[in-house]
Amino acid sequence: MESIDRSADRGWTHWAITAVAADSNRSADTHLLPFPLPEDWGVDLYLKDESVHPTGSLKHRLARSLFLYAVCNGWIEQGTTVIEASSGSTAVSEAYFARMLGLPFIAVMPATTSRAKIDQIEFYGGKAHLVDDPAAAVDEARRLAEQTGGHFMDQFTYAERATDWRGNNNIAESVYQQMSLERHPVPAWIVVGAGTGGTSATIGRYVRYRCHDTRLCVVDPEHSAFFAGWRDSDPAAEADRGSRIEGIGRPRVEASFVPDLVDRMIKVEDAESVACLRWASERLGRRLGGSTGTNLVAALAIIAEMREAGRRGSVVTLLCDSGGRYGSSYFDDGWLAEQGIDLRPAEARLAALLPD
Repeated sequence: MESIDRSADRGWTHWAITAVAADSNRSADTHLLPFPLPEDWGVDLYLKDESVHPTGSLKHRLARSLFLYAVCNGWIEQGTTVIEASSGSTAVSEAYFARMLGLPFIAVMPATTSRAKIDQIEFYGGKAHLVDDPAAAVDEARRLAEQTGGHFMDQFTYAERATDWRGNNNIAESVYQQMSLERHPVPAWIVVGAGTGGTSATIGRYVRYRCHDTRLCVVDPEHSAFFAGWRDSDPAAEADRGSRIEGIGRPRVEASFVPDLVDRMIKVEDAESVACLRWASERLGRRLGGSTGTNLVAALAIIAEMREAGRRGSVVTLLCDSGGRYGSSYFDDGWLAEQGIDLRPAEARLAALLPD
């Protein structure tokens, strides 16, 4: 008889899983904020405020799920160097969990990533590895993982499978629980951006699993491949440059994006995203991030269509992160001028859609 025993002491694994789960147990659910619209419109808009997570964004949920998934699969062990390709927010959240578990962390990010996000990654003990070409980040992360003997977390592959889409207090289950006492408790539409594709996959699956009539709209910014890939049924679609809206938009269609779960896609110009985030920031009394602006452009367009058709109901979208990270970009007129972004046409369209 020949026998090979590769079992190992699971003490560290058990400790790591408990530590990550405890982070979730300590966290209250994120708020669902009603956005001020005229009541007689008959359509209510809500923002799921993901900025209140410990690391300040929607990506905190994803990072927690990815760490649990990797530890349970045996890919991360004590001392493993964790590497991620990210435009910023996921890397911030993963750096937080890496520090919690005492693991080295390297974030491969575009050189255009905001300094505020790099500072946060370094605050949690991570290292920022910047690349000039955003499309090269994944290949560079794989190279570093091989070089260090570490683990490439690969959010763009595993985001759609690391989260339990049936429930377990995922973002979809949370939204429906929080909507239960509203005048339109089952949303007509949920609007989310496409970054990894993990959030849209979780929500789309949950909606079908629970037999809700909600439709899922995925919004895509300029210089991102998801819209063309979905429209043309082309998983090989590519964009010619990286997205200026951090956190969403990718130069290629990522593996975690599940197109069959998406009922509708809307392509949004960057000028519209920035104009909307500034407008909404004034109405909420707090700065919002770029991806939230993109989400709101699509949500408001859907609401305008519902009103025109005489339909009542509710629309839910995500407040992905705080605008405090973008003082040198979306809230900086000089940066907009450098990017060639003119807000005036978008502001006029917004004013016509939602007059004061």
